Order: sequence, then C-alpha cells, then structure tokens
Amino acid sequence: MQSTLGLAERVSTISVSSTMKVAADAERLRREGADVVDFGAGEPDFPTPENIKRAGEAAIAANFTKYTATGGTLELKQAICDRHKTDYGTNYTPNECIVTVGGKHAIFNLVQILVNPGDEVIIPTPYWVTYKDVVNYAGGKCVFVETDEASGFELEASMVERHITPRTKLVIINSPSNPSGGVLPREEFEKILQVTQKHGVWLMTDECYCRFLYEDEPFSIASVAGAKENVVIAGSLSKTYAMTGWRVGFVLGPQAVVGGITKLQSHCTSNPTSIAQKAAIEALRGPQESVGAMLAEYKARRDFVVERLRAIPGVTIAMPKGAFYAYPNVAVTYEAGIRNSLHFAEKLLAEEFVAVVPGEAFGTNDHIRISYATSMHELARGLDRLARFIAKHRE
Repeated sequence: MQSTLGLAERVSTISVSSTMKVAADAERLRREGADVVDFGAGEPDFPTPENIKRAGEAAIAANFTKYTATGGTLELKQAICDRHKTDYGTNYTPNECIVTVGGKHAIFNLVQILVNPGDEVIIPTPYWVTYKDVVNYAGGKCVFVETDEASGFELEASMVERHITPRTKLVIINSPSNPSGGVLPREEFEKILQVTQKHGVWLMTDECYCRFLYEDEPFSIASVAGAKENVVIAGSLSKTYAMTGWRVGFVLGPQAVVGGITKLQSHCTSNPTSIAQKAAIEALRGPQESVGAMLAEYKARRDFVVERLRAIPGVTIAMPKGAFYAYPNVAVTYEAGIRNSLHFAEKLLAEEFVAVVPGEAFGTNDHIRISYATSMHELARGLDRLARFIAKHRE
C-alpha cells in the first residue's frame, strides 16, 4: 500500500539557502583533500573580541545558564536601545525591543507576523536570499524591483511607488546591501519612508551591515522624525562584533509588533541563549575599537578586490560602498559555453576550487557574489584562479 505520509505543503514554497549550500559544497571538497579558496562565506574572518568572549565565560562560571524571558533580558534590551541611540540617534525603549536568535530569525519573525497570505512585499533586486523564501513561507507574494548595476544598484522612491498596490503590506530595504555592497543615499531612503507612510505600508530596514560603510556615516531610517510608526528594524550583532556563531539579533519596532513576535517566539525558541545574551551586553556596552579595526581592514580588501576584478577583461563591477561583498558581472563568459551564474559557480568550484555564490540566488543572473571577509593571501590566490578561469572560458 502506498504511504500517505508526507511533508506540509508550505515547506515546498522555500528552498535551501544558496549561501549555506555553497559552504557545504566547499567543506565537502576540503574533506576530500582539495585546496579550496572560499569566497562564499558571509561572515567575518576575525575572532570574536576577547572582552566579549570573557563575558560569555563569566556567564557560564556564574551559572547564568537557565531560561530567560522569551524576548531576552531587560539588561540586554536596554543595551540594544542605548547602542542604537548612540550610533544612530534613535529613541527606543525595552518595550519596543525583542532579542532574537540571530538577524535571520528577526527577519523571519517580522515577516511571519506582518504578512498575510496574498499580501505583497516589495523587494529590491539583487536581494538577500532569505527574503524571498520567508515571504513565500508566509504565503505572501514577492514583488521584485530591479535596480541598475550602472547606478550601483541604488533604489529610488519612484521605483518603489510604481510597484505599490492595494495589496502591498511591506517594503524591505537592506542598506548596505548583501550581495552588492550598495548603500542607499540618506535622501532617497527618506523619500522611500515618505512613500510607505503615504500608502500605509510597513518599511523593514535590515541593518545587519549598518556599521560597515566606507564613505558615508552610519544611518538608520528610524532616526527620522515620525519613522517609528511604520518602520521595523531587523538588527544583528553577528557581523558588527564577529559573533556569527553566538546567534544574537534583535527587532526594534512598535510595541504591537514586539508583542506579536514575543508570542511567536515563545513557541519556537523559548528565549535566546542566556550565555550569548551576556556576551552581547559586553559587545554593546564595552569597547568599540574592534568595529573600526575591522572596517579599515575590509576597506583595504575591498579596494584590492575591485582593482583585481576590473583588471580582468570583460568583467565589470559597481563599487561596493558597504558590507564586505563584491558583486562582479561575469556574463562575458556566457558567450563561450557557460549558461548562467549557477553554471559559472559550479564550474569554478570544480575546476579551480574557488567557492562563490551565484547571482541567481540574489535575483540576478549575470553576477557572482565574492565575500572578501577573508585574508589578503586568500583573496590573492582566489582572484588569480578566477582570472585564469574567466580567461579560459572566454576563448
């Protein structure tokens, strides 16, 4: 008799994260003995600063290993609000804050409590891979707004407004952008805020890379007068403090939003890890010099990577203004047998043992994402291989 067992249909609406798949493929090759250069990982290669690690150790020694409040400790929520005020000039209170298990969890929670089946969510292209899948999982409809490589993938308020319909519920902005490194000018961001307020639409700002800007000052749209009414912030300590494995993120927004996430979170995670919360408090309240040191190193790496990529005949790239990604256009190889960005990434890994993420994962098909959150030595080795690969596949 044929089994009637099966998975829930909603699982079929999402796919495995492309960035996680690249990491798994690279790790498999390493185990097999290959000399892999990994440009796929979206995490700092820096260790967590010592003061933060010591705070985690102290939490264990003090037996701070029990449940906490679902939304995180009051001390951590206050530290998040205080740091956001210091960095961006906002004015949130602990009642408008909830701690999550990483920034991705913050985004997932926000989409699940804001988006009903059939609601439309406006997402600029290229986009971070998870946006599409969490909207699909909620039963929403993704409305993609294509941006132009020539302009540095900058989104304009007029582009957003053209895509708003009576079904629009949410606009998602990620600046600095993963994968392009593009930064939305403050003036345009404020115009987008005005558009969303005019149409009664939520505006989610993903601030994962907000401290890593190379030319501009860090900015949060939530600092604009009146923004708190329809702005929700998804934040993370992962990149800013090299704490990816600690899994600490947060949401800042209206109390009703925080209350909704609290209900959802109470049934899926209970609470963020107690030990990680203590480490996060130290990260937010302790010395901040590590952030500037990482930013300076990322800028040097960015300049090196962009110069090397632009020296490869046929390759173009918009200058990344933030985050730690380069997003070169490699369509020059499509004339010589490579079909698309996924095919490019697969052949590059198989032939040269260089791991990159195909642009297809981010909604474009002519690009690959290169993470330069790795050493100059690895960048030089990987770019040598990439240049050789492209030269071979242009012939």
